[in-house]
Amino acid sequence: MPSLLVIDDDRAVVHFIKAAFKNAEIEVLAAATADEGLKLLRSGKPDAVLLDILLPQTTGLKLFETIREIDASVPVIFITASGESDTAIEAVKLGAFDFLLKPLDVAKVKHLIDQALEIRRLTSTPVEVPEMSTAAKGDQALIGRSPQMLEVYKAIGRVAPQTVTVLIRGESGTGKELIARAIYQHSLRKGKPFLAVNCAALPDALLESELFGHEKGSFTGADHRRIGKFEQCNGGTIFLDEVGDMAPLVQAKLLRLLQEQRFERVGGNETIQTDVRIITATNRNLEAMTEAGTFRPDLYYRLNGFAIKLPPLRDRGDDLLLLIESFLFRFSRELNKPLQRVSPDALKILLEHNWPGNIRELQSVIRKALLNLTGPILVPDFLPEEVREPRRDESAAGGGDVGEGRDLGRFLDGRLAANSEDIYAEAIDFMNRYVVTRVLKTAGGNQSRAAKMLGITRGSLRSKTQTIGLKIDQVVSQDESGDEDE
Repeated sequence: MPSLLVIDDDRAVVHFIKAAFKNAEIEVLAAATADEGLKLLRSGKPDAVLLDILLPQTTGLKLFETIREIDASVPVIFITASGESDTAIEAVKLGAFDFLLKPLDVAKVKHLIDQALEIRRLTSTPVEVPEMSTAAKGDQALIGRSPQMLEVYKAIGRVAPQTVTVLIRGESGTGKELIARAIYQHSLRKGKPFLAVNCAALPDALLESELFGHEKGSFTGADHRRIGKFEQCNGGTIFLDEVGDMAPLVQAKLLRLLQEQRFERVGGNETIQTDVRIITATNRNLEAMTEAGTFRPDLYYRLNGFAIKLPPLRDRGDDLLLLIESFLFRFSRELNKPLQRVSPDALKILLEHNWPGNIRELQSVIRKALLNLTGPILVPDFLPEEVREPRRDESAAGGGDVGEGRDLGRFLDGRLAANSEDIYAEAIDFMNRYVVTRVLKTAGGNQSRAAKMLGITRGSLRSKTQTIGLKIDQVVSQDESGDEDE
């Protein structure tokens, strides 16, 4: 009979686990302290472990290192009442099987334990999982405990100790640079240089010089040698944001650097050797771009060594409330505003807004509201007009019914009012969503016919629908129910 060891000083959790597996052929062993847990681990040789993060006189993370020394292959699932991102990242980075939040969900616990026991049964030799000491915690930059964000934290934990390239995908304003910094902070290159470059913010010639450097006299205005980011960042990590906006020439040089870790400065002949880890991000559909010939497929495959998909704010559930509270606290202190509370009406407006600009828009709105604040209570009148009286078309950019979004001018007005710094990409996404949905409705959900009407391949259409979060059955059901586009 397989056995499960629960190490948690909360008796309610132990009772919950025993009740959950009462009718299963699984023996449940329980320990309230680290010492008791280690004794049972040595004597009972359990097939899986449920380990609390906070234990008397120690932490689950520290105990996990000892567990690994005793039995490197036993699956360990961390459980905790805390949703801190660093905790989830460290747990998975150390080699945890998974990470669960209290209160525990019976179905999920049973599913994970079944998986863990099956892996234990099939595994006769220790699984090689990179180990490293717990990194020092910095400021809690990542906020959220939704299931979607927990998966992001786990992904960071899995990939951070490795040297593979990482591609972070997500809509504009979802916090892709924060994820890149989290990967760096939890990597073996922490303490070495970290540099970020926005590929969309620089003209092609300047971007090439910014990344690779240039020699004196290589072009007009080059009156001295410039050391590029890849040379400055030797031994460290470089983050290339909006990599989909990179020109073909720069794409070719980046591909060579990925392949050989060598490059030449603009206008130079000297080959420079470097050692950098590259993390990239984009809100564009690189698969469609490779099919259209605007992005090199060989570079795409190199960059896509490990992908992390960031969810939009509208799909993160209660994370929105956590973010609102965090930004209100931070900005009220920065702006020296005497905020005591938020009125229920103002909070209702914030929670019901669709946030097409994601976290960046939320930050802008909270800051504006606090600048308008004249007393201790934030009421609806202090919120920006675009949030108090949202235009229907703005919802289309954030995943609402595309039939509501027609007027591109109004959409741009909304994005300008939100102080967006990525309006071009957001407008393209807005148009993609509208055009693809409209054509699919006309084609009755027939993907082959819709792809032919759009002038693209069926695979490209599939990529587009996945990127904008569109389900074909939803489009068909909307069309059949009589929803019109005009």
